[in-house]
Amino acid sequence: MTVSPLRLRLDSDALISNWRTLAAMSGAAACGAAVKANGYGLGARDVAQRLAGAGCRDFFVATWNEAAALADLGLPVSVLHGLREEDLAVALSATTLRPVLNTVRQVRRWREAGGGACDVMVDTGMNRLGIQPEDVGAGVLDGLQVETLLSHLASADEDVPLNRLQRDAFAALAGKSGARRMSLANSAGIALGPDYAFDLTRPGVALYGAVPVAAFKGQIRQVVTPEVQVLQRRLVPAGQIVGYNATWTAAADTEVAIVNLGYADGYLRCFSGKGRARAGGIDVPVIGRVSMDLTALDVSAAPDVAEGDWVAIDYALPAAAALSGLSQYELLTGLGARFDRMWY
Repeated sequence: MTVSPLRLRLDSDALISNWRTLAAMSGAAACGAAVKANGYGLGARDVAQRLAGAGCRDFFVATWNEAAALADLGLPVSVLHGLREEDLAVALSATTLRPVLNTVRQVRRWREAGGGACDVMVDTGMNRLGIQPEDVGAGVLDGLQVETLLSHLASADEDVPLNRLQRDAFAALAGKSGARRMSLANSAGIALGPDYAFDLTRPGVALYGAVPVAAFKGQIRQVVTPEVQVLQRRLVPAGQIVGYNATWTAAADTEVAIVNLGYADGYLRCFSGKGRARAGGIDVPVIGRVSMDLTALDVSAAPDVAEGDWVAIDYALPAAAALSGLSQYELLTGLGARFDRMWY
């Protein structure tokens, strides 16, 4: 098996620290973890095992394929995207996986199949997934073994009246669904305060180093740093260009390192002429246009950096989002399959 020229340096201590910070902010509520989209791109199995070791007991994925990949770990996993007819066989045979039922039809399907414990999503104003609050009042869930009643905040990262409206609509369902627990807050929702925590919070992006709200600044640690190898170091004479469409021209003789990284790996063209890296411990800029598999760095200030050396890409999520115009979610989940994921 060959070693990839791209790797993600993943900080186990930072991941666990972030979960513990969010758990403390959740107060008396339990703190779960969203590990959908392959652990937001970092590796769902590795993330789940580390957080389980730290005390996390509730995990959330999007699809049954994602859940099946974790089934042998023996962890409680809720599947957010519901229960299709195609999912029944797996859901009924699973011992630690639960469907999050999102429609009246899914509720009926689960009941008629003799399904056991489940979760249920209620739409309180986002108009995405979930049954309606009046469905709960009408007894749609009667007879079900509902573990957790969930809803999702549309704008938790903003100070808007909709947050309180959703919170109040959800709180009004207390005691009406037969659910053992209630869960509303995502990462940003945790920062809204104890009124939003209910019995279980389910952070996602903040676990992985994102700072979706100001309340997390200085408390959430960076988890992922992309590192890539130098493929070639070359001298570009003054007046010569680097990369597609000649977007950068050397004002003077310039030492350039070509690294094994491009938009096929999630390092998108918006970083062209804007991104930064650390080469030999020295800050260096991205020059020219990021291409599919290659990126150029001006390493004139780093004379010792040579072919085969590893370079660390600046990827602190809040700063990278501000620089690129991408969301912190996109920056994480876009990291490609060509990276080796290495936990330290």
